[in-house]
Amino acid sequence: MNANRDHPLHGRIAVVTGGCGGIGRAICERLVREGARVYAADLVRQTHPEVKYLECDVTCEQSSIDLVQHIKSHHDRLDILVNAAGIEIEKTIEETTLDEWNRIFAINVTGTFLASKHAIALMRKTGGSIINFGSYDGFIADPKLAAYCATKGAVHALTRAMACDHGPENIRVNAICPGFIDTPMLKSFFGEGGDSERSWEAAREVHPIRCYGTPEDVANLVFWLASDEAGYATGQLWILDGGLTAQVQQMRL
Repeated sequence: MNANRDHPLHGRIAVVTGGCGGIGRAICERLVREGARVYAADLVRQTHPEVKYLECDVTCEQSSIDLVQHIKSHHDRLDILVNAAGIEIEKTIEETTLDEWNRIFAINVTGTFLASKHAIALMRKTGGSIINFGSYDGFIADPKLAAYCATKGAVHALTRAMACDHGPENIRVNAICPGFIDTPMLKSFFGEGGDSERSWEAAREVHPIRCYGTPEDVANLVFWLASDEAGYATGQLWILDGGLTAQVQQMRL
């Protein structure tokens, strides 16, 4: 691992839940390049060679306890927590079963709660940055994403509350709210076939910037929020959507 002290995150310890997914992996790789020691906490092992893997089920409290205990025993500090684990259910509320509702809340909301709850005591030693994952769907709604939208609204409110509670302890808490990011999850949303391809292109063209975001775009913002340059940034919901929600009216997909 690069030990160059000129790197802005040199010596920082970072945990990324969902760190083996498309966006999570890009975040881990970026934090490593900036000098951090990075742990990807996930259920599937698929990481960068310089990222350490820790098996973690974010819906299980004991799993979060064990995760933080591992970091404490090896480093006795935690500087950066990125709560990137999340899923999407593409259904209206009428179509969504109670089990599906509970599952998406368990991963997207309870997972953020548990990882943060057990990380704070360790982060309090040196101060740090918690970066949650909301969505532009926490402000507006795409069709057939009712439960997903509800979870992201909850994460937005939780982020503000955490920032207020733990700011005096030098712990900053922010949420990144991505729009359309080119990931397997986004491709699944559009589905397959000719109509899906046309919808994919139509959605791209309605963005003022005329393109989708990339996992690396998200990782860039995570890096900034984790760094000392963002020392006065807390309690905020950072929309990263290529200008999509800046428009008065959007295309119906």
